[in-house]
Amino acid sequence: MSRPSRFPVPDMEALPDDIRRRIEEVAEASGFIPNVFLVLARRPDEFRAFFAYHDAVMERDSGLTKAEKEMIVVATSAANDCLYCVVAHGAILRIRARDPQIADRIATNWRTAPVDDRQRAMLAFAVKLARHPETVTEADLDELRTHGFTDDDIWDIGAITALFALSNRMATLTGMEPNDEFFLLGRVPRG
Repeated sequence: MSRPSRFPVPDMEALPDDIRRRIEEVAEASGFIPNVFLVLARRPDEFRAFFAYHDAVMERDSGLTKAEKEMIVVATSAANDCLYCVVAHGAILRIRARDPQIADRIATNWRTAPVDDRQRAMLAFAVKLARHPETVTEADLDELRTHGFTDDDIWDIGAITALFALSNRMATLTGMEPNDEFFLLGRVPRG
């Protein structure tokens, strides 16, 4: 694998204890350290803020399933040409949806992906918000409501889209490379 970033990555031993513990917990759970943790650890206050917001929107109970949240990340990251987020969150989506093809189909063309009408409306709104936020109107929110989304669900769609706009741009800025491990996750049975 090539370097994880255009910027220097800090040594684990030099990191503040809370950040080092978080990275070690992720490594223990996944079997590797996702490059996003190493790259963002360069700026500890920003690392903490990013992952606090990530956890607040991605881990909270919601009217969106964990797989639907990952669908939003994959579709908007593809629209923003973010290789790292498409590959990393594509792996998470494959695992959460228990579908080895869904992430590739959403990343390539969410409009034709095998999702239900509710999910297609969710993705249409998220991609519109990611790419053309100035065109979002009350009618877009009303359309989501016709598919059963509550105002809290709509907020979640927007918050996830916004968080990953930040993530996409930081991954692009830093030249963040996806870990090799992500490419196979959720595609082949774990042995």
